[in-house]
Amino acid sequence: MAALAGKVVLITGAKGGLGTVVTKAFLDADARVAGVSRSIQPADFAHPQFTAYPAELSIGDGVRKVIEEVIARFARIDVLVHVMGGFAGGKSVAETEDAIFEEMLDVNYRAAFRVVRAVLPGMRAQGGGRILAVASRQAAEPAAMTGAYSASKAALVALIRTVALENKDRGVSANTVLPGTMDTPGNHGAQLVKASAVAALLVHLASDAGAEINGAAIPIYGNQV
Repeated sequence: MAALAGKVVLITGAKGGLGTVVTKAFLDADARVAGVSRSIQPADFAHPQFTAYPAELSIGDGVRKVIEEVIARFARIDVLVHVMGGFAGGKSVAETEDAIFEEMLDVNYRAAFRVVRAVLPGMRAQGGGRILAVASRQAAEPAAMTGAYSASKAALVALIRTVALENKDRGVSANTVLPGTMDTPGNHGAQLVKASAVAALLVHLASDAGAEINGAAIPIYGNQV
């Protein structure tokens, strides 16, 4: 039996460098995947257990609508995999404009807060669920010239840890993974973390084998240690 057979998995940022790899990994594990991204279409993943939900998650109404649609179709959400995120940097904190600061908070923190908040009532009511979020090594080890990005990812880690503490009474676990710089279509190199390794870790955390892992921020640095 496949690791996630019968499980309903909502993946945000399902289309993109990491998101595509993560979505394929969950489909390979036999999950029923609801994939959310701005421009996602059914043809992006030719799989009978994939459903596309084009949506803008940086606004509250978009989050509410897509969660309602997923629940209406599948009746439940067993796993949330929040891959959505973005990067902007290259300037010191003193030189960072408000627009960049707000953008990083929107794509890396506020959207996650809204999505997690929206799925939690259903998970608590059904007596279980997994919440997984992709943060960044820089959430734990900030680098110069990435202040807004690093702070937004650190806020994401704190959010998910808080969710773990608040919902363990109902069998809902919550964890983050902290990848180093990843090997994606626009970023290649021998020292980069493979997107497939990040996807495999997320599948493990969502499976029965990862049931005892809760409240963790898990480094995945590869050769960047």
